[in-house]
Amino acid sequence: MTTYIRRASAFCLLLLVALLVNAARVQVFQAQSLDDNPANRRTMIERYDQRRGDILVHGRTITGSRDTGESLRYERTYKNGPLYAPVTGYASQTYGTTFVESAEDDILSGTDPLLATIPFWNEITRSQEPGGEVETTVDAAAQQAAYAGLGRRKGAVAAVEPSSGKILALVSTPSYDPGDIAGTGAATTGAWSRLTGDPDQPMLNRALRETYPPGSTFKVVTAAAALENEVVDGPSAKTDTPSPYTLPGTTTQLTNESSSDACEDASLEYALRVSCNTVFANLGVQVGLAGMVRTAEKFGFNDGGVKIPMTAATSTFDTDMNASQLALSSIGQYDTAATPLQMAMVAAAVANGGTLMAPHLVERTAAADGSTVATTDSRTYKQVMSSYTASRLQRMMVDVVEEGTGTNARISGATVGGKTGTAQNGVRNEGVPYAWFLSYAQDRTASAPQVAVAVVVEDAAADRADISGGGSAAPIARSVMEAVLASADR
Repeated sequence: MTTYIRRASAFCLLLLVALLVNAARVQVFQAQSLDDNPANRRTMIERYDQRRGDILVHGRTITGSRDTGESLRYERTYKNGPLYAPVTGYASQTYGTTFVESAEDDILSGTDPLLATIPFWNEITRSQEPGGEVETTVDAAAQQAAYAGLGRRKGAVAAVEPSSGKILALVSTPSYDPGDIAGTGAATTGAWSRLTGDPDQPMLNRALRETYPPGSTFKVVTAAAALENEVVDGPSAKTDTPSPYTLPGTTTQLTNESSSDACEDASLEYALRVSCNTVFANLGVQVGLAGMVRTAEKFGFNDGGVKIPMTAATSTFDTDMNASQLALSSIGQYDTAATPLQMAMVAAAVANGGTLMAPHLVERTAAADGSTVATTDSRTYKQVMSSYTASRLQRMMVDVVEEGTGTNARISGATVGGKTGTAQNGVRNEGVPYAWFLSYAQDRTASAPQVAVAVVVEDAAADRADISGGGSAAPIARSVMEAVLASADR
């Protein structure tokens, strides 16, 4: 009998060990995969069982939470949803998260380990803290000015503080209300189908995720390359450029929208003022492919890792071109493509004396009680050019606004530099051109430029003359700059 009892005890002990091993396997080694299993409703119920933390602009919330009384209890809500959609993105119980809602999801949902009072407490207890807050760098007045300026037109605006890299405005139109797709059920899926099927693509963040041929605004990059590589003796020196200019290795002649006679042998400063295609195509070829690529990449082109904290689309400048293609790329055509954020970075680098600061959209994150979790420090992205080159470019861009194609951007009591552009679009350039304007502004009582802006208008009612950027996009940039300067005065 004792033998049978021992055997039964050993068997029970073996079963107990097996049970403990299996429990450890499920609770430790398979915990994450079980949590991530779409069939696991428990995780979803826990996630939405408390209010989501808020996203803030100037200390004021632009998001909220609504108690639905259902199993997924709290649903995200948005204040001025279409205005801030390119910043917040959406937090949907059905479709997940995007933009700041995604990049800072751990803080907002309360699962970030930094929110816990005791280190690793949440991991041990598998609990979550109250949702934290995310303070953005957005200037509310600038955001509103950009959105109102674009109105019903397709386009985008990006504005940056040159000295810090803070993103002051990020606007895309047409827009949408993220609250329409925040929940579950037929209303949410219907709104999703309507938005994703809309040919105007209201959910596309044109300021951050769409690239366009930058057209003549890219001439600022080419001017920087020409000065840095000393292919011109200075802004006022003749450039020995014929007009029209025959693209190297071809019989194709490049002309100017402005007076061809005036652009012949024009100086760099005059060519930027009236936007001579021939001069900048010629200078790009003289700089050479390696020099143009090097300068473009210092500004941020070809960098697929620009995070603000969400990742921007890659702005491109081709690294393998023949001379004729390089000539076209140097005036912002051929395969050259840029986001509005990228072109705001170009203006910011010039305005900040040649030093480009890394753009960022989040100022700080905080716990629910307001205590700071993390802050975003300003940091240098790249030294794009010498301060001497930057100062010369500043003078030339101011000349564009004072006497050239950008006069619609003038602001009383402020120094404004700018560059217009119209990018050709479509097969054989038959599409309606994109109107561009990039600029920076400094109140004459301020010690440094306070804002750099890039505006693109897709459906500009314009002819193909470069001056259309000044007509369609410059007034929008002016209103954004005025808003920032007025905020600085308060």
